[in-house]
This record gives sequence, C-alpha cells and structure tokens, in this order.
Amino acid sequence: MLKPVSILLLSLSFVPALAARNEIEGPVSAKIIRIIDGDTLLVAATPWPQQTMEVYVRIRGIDAPEIHSKCAEIRKAGLKARDALEQMISGVSIIQLREISGDKYFGRILANVTFADGRNPAQDLLSEGLVRAYDGGRKPQIFCAEE
Repeated sequence: MLKPVSILLLSLSFVPALAARNEIEGPVSAKIIRIIDGDTLLVAATPWPQQTMEVYVRIRGIDAPEIHSKCAEIRKAGLKARDALEQMISGVSIIQLREISGDKYFGRILANVTFADGRNPAQDLLSEGLVRAYDGGRKPQIFCAEE
C-alpha cells in the first residue's frame, strides 16, 4: 500500500520539470493537525480542490533537539523547541508548503513552511537559537553532559 506522500509525489510526476527535480514547487495549503516536535508537523494538505491528505511535514532547513533523547538536557531543549513552535502556530490554522519533496524517512515530506502573514517558523526558531540549521547531511554528534 502506498503512503499518502508517495501518492502525492507519484501523482505529480507526470509533469516533466517536476519529475526531473522530484520536487513539487507549491504552494500547497495545509491545515495544522498537531505539532510533533520542534521541526515536524502533522497536517491535512490540500494539493487539489476537494482532495485532502494527512501527511507529516519535516520543516526544511532546521533540526530540533530530539524529545525522545536518552539525555535529559537534549530532551529539555527539544521540548522547548516544540513549545516555541506550538506558540508560533497558536491561532494559525492554515500554512503554505513549498519546495515539497520526499524526506529520507518514508511517511513524511520535507517542505518550506510559511504562515499566511509570510512568517517562516524555521527562521524564527533559528533566530531564537532553539534549533540548528540543517541541510539534510550527516548530523553532528552531540554529547550529553550527563554521560
């Protein structure tokens, strides 16, 4: 059975320019269902009129500390990032997804996220020092002070 993200990417692959890049330019409107952590959302995306699909969205360009880390210090930082994202999204119901592509983990997509007023949560979280910039490469190993 294909995951919703696979169906979305496959259904648009007939457009040669998009198939070559394996990316959907967007924008695609999405309603926020819930915040997963400081860099991931669950949304109901509407790629076409009257067509809605639930999909996990990894926010492009950032990496938040893991809330399920063995290290209490990292967990605390992850919860702080998630709480900040929840606060930013408070009162925002619709977001725009752009430059949408498959993520390295199946079942979610990678996208630039913007609010209706043009704010970019990735930039806001970066400027607050709650997340680090991330380009999809190998993550640096973080050592816990408790270990």
